[in-house]
Amino acid sequence: MVDKGIGGLDALYREVIMEHHRYPRNKEVLADADFKLEGFNPLCGDRIELFVKLDGGTIKNCCFEGEGCSICMASASMMTEEVLGKSKEEACAYIESFRMAMKGEECPLKIEGDLESLLGVRNFPVRIKCALLPWTTLNQILEDKTHD
Repeated sequence: MVDKGIGGLDALYREVIMEHHRYPRNKEVLADADFKLEGFNPLCGDRIELFVKLDGGTIKNCCFEGEGCSICMASASMMTEEVLGKSKEEACAYIESFRMAMKGEECPLKIEGDLESLLGVRNFPVRIKCALLPWTTLNQILEDKTHD
């Protein structure tokens, strides 16, 4: 039985992050990507290359390659799962909500499922950029007006 106390919840969240780090979803080069962009955090060395395939205004596929800390890689894994099938507008709204939640702000969309485990990173401000790197990279792709 899982301890649901504060310590038990932290341990559960850490396990979710480590599981995504050890067995990342959608970690591959997407050969037929419409867009790819590298995100890099020089302060800690996290590097991610994001690949996005759009079908009209919908994210048909989203994959990543990269190296970095467990928080960054787990965040990329969770993000690629979260945005599949979303329109560009829905994905941008979710990106903004996730950014707000990571900064401790009230956000319009509920952060739940595996992504909720990343909210504990707020307790370690220097690690917030690790969790946000994949999301800011995707945001740059989606907000690039040259592919509207």
